[in-house]
Amino acid sequence: MLDATARRMIDPPLNAAGRVLARWGATPNVVTLAGLALGLAAAGAAAFGAFAWALVLLLVSRLADGLDGAVARASRKSDYGGYLDITCDFLFYGVFPLGFVLHDPAQNAVAGAILLTSFYFNGASFLGYAILAEKHDMETSAQGVKSLYYSNGLLEGTETILFFVAIALFPGQFPVLAGIFAALCFATGALRLFGAYRAFDSRD
Repeated sequence: MLDATARRMIDPPLNAAGRVLARWGATPNVVTLAGLALGLAAAGAAAFGAFAWALVLLLVSRLADGLDGAVARASRKSDYGGYLDITCDFLFYGVFPLGFVLHDPAQNAVAGAILLTSFYFNGASFLGYAILAEKHDMETSAQGVKSLYYSNGLLEGTETILFFVAIALFPGQFPVLAGIFAALCFATGALRLFGAYRAFDSRD
């Protein structure tokens, strides 16, 4: 819901930084993998209860996630780069909450399992929509220039990062925050299914 607005604010400085990194010889895939490594480190910090470090590593990781596309636009975009980026994003989205589950399984395991189930459903609805959009030659740049079709939704990347920041700041409230976010993820996936029915059923 917030991605389009966020992109208008963050794309200009990211693109400028991406051009500098490209001139220095950075490649998009290396930046993507660096972002993933930082995200995995953030999850590890959360698992050990170092929530301040988890927050810092989370934010730097997401900065790298924005920079890989900027570097690609300043150098060379590739289908594999886009594929690697989305795969690393999904891995990070799953592993960061897992860090909180590992930190306190007694308190967080059930809420974490429900949350990850909602991510699975929401992610499937997102990727399935992208496949159908490609089949029907649909394009959008509302969430920025992407390698696949990004359907909008109630929850998008910006909201997910804000949620991760919230659980890092208030780890004791993980079950409540995860439950609320999971409910919204299920709603997002359901709404996307309905949107796909309206967009594609008549075309078939």
